[in-house]
Amino acid sequence: MTGHQEHTAQPPAPLGAPAGYPAVPPGQGAGAAAQPPPPSAHALSPSVAAPPDGRPVPQRIWCVDHEGLLAISVWTERVPGRGEDADPFVAHHMDSDQGVLAVFDGSGGAGAAPVWQASDGESRTGAWVGARVARLATDHWFHDVAAEGEPATPETLHRYLQYFLGHAPQRRSKISGTMRRQLPTTLAAVHYRLVRRQAEPELELRPLWAGDSRAYVLRPDTGLHVLTRDHTRESDALELLRTDPPMTNLVCADRDFAIDGQRLFQPFPCVLVSATDGFFGYVHTPADFENLLLSTLHEAGTVEEWADLIRRAVQACTADDASLALVALGYHGFKHLREQFAPRLDELTARYVRTRPRGLDRLSPGGGAGPGPAAAPDDSADLPARVRTWQDSTWHVYRPGYETHLPPALEEHA
Repeated sequence: MTGHQEHTAQPPAPLGAPAGYPAVPPGQGAGAAAQPPPPSAHALSPSVAAPPDGRPVPQRIWCVDHEGLLAISVWTERVPGRGEDADPFVAHHMDSDQGVLAVFDGSGGAGAAPVWQASDGESRTGAWVGARVARLATDHWFHDVAAEGEPATPETLHRYLQYFLGHAPQRRSKISGTMRRQLPTTLAAVHYRLVRRQAEPELELRPLWAGDSRAYVLRPDTGLHVLTRDHTRESDALELLRTDPPMTNLVCADRDFAIDGQRLFQPFPCVLVSATDGFFGYVHTPADFENLLLSTLHEAGTVEEWADLIRRAVQACTADDASLALVALGYHGFKHLREQFAPRLDELTARYVRTRPRGLDRLSPGGGAGPGPAAAPDDSADLPARVRTWQDSTWHVYRPGYETHLPPALEEHA
């Protein structure tokens, strides 16, 4: 898999790609895969709930609870049938103690033009196709990482993405511009592997990403830590809640893109999370996303209930499609996981929830007026200012821990 290629050339097939593979079949939906995973891998195959009339509802949850491995995925559409997030991808290879979780958010602004039509006549945008092709490429990539020894690096994932995007259906537009892309999507993944250093089990993590979806590690002692840096000119997580800067890099079929990455080790056990901005982009502070995860964990009695409560919570606050993948490793069942995080939830509640300004829910996360009853005359005038002060002060406290593993900005790379 070497050699330079032009965009119009057929890229060399990655290891394990199907022989004679002509094109990516996006019509098979987000759960599509060209071949089943190896027998010892547990890969995501979300179940779809449907109302009596048979129409799919715009939400899916999936979960597993298996001997030290807890995993969930949540997927929702803001507009039924028009969602551009692909289903999250979660797979764990039992024989080699490694796995991957990933999310994909098709970029509707850059890829809004229709590029493919299903057999039922439904047209799909470049963003919809791009997210699902990226998921398929990640599926094949991890199969070859686990079963064939392919290195789990940004470079190898990039090659798989290029190959699959190069075979995907595209429709060239006569309209061009700096923001337009062919099959554009974000990607945020974490490859993990159980290792032993100095006789103690640890997780070797390789976050891999492009765009503004994010990956995290969640620990009961220190909380939520972001592992990826958004490919935007602004990197302050609170400012990103207040603004909507364009992405400077994302996966696409017609231009150069980069898969960024880093390598780090984490004590065992821990929780890994990947999410699109529908989860973390419509809250009042970065701490709210951690609170969403832990408050729903506290309320749930099973891993299935946790997944459903997360789904309900995000649908109540987001204005976008939202998808999340979560893997908890090394805990002795769901009850043990919940107990371990109870003290962290108490701390989070005391510092960031109970200090909320009166009337906060009447404002949208960006600071403007939101849905709900109008503010009383005695507190409406200064509410935005009080909320902004609270956001700034709580972010000042929360930020150092949250950014513990934040990668350096591109200009800081040696």
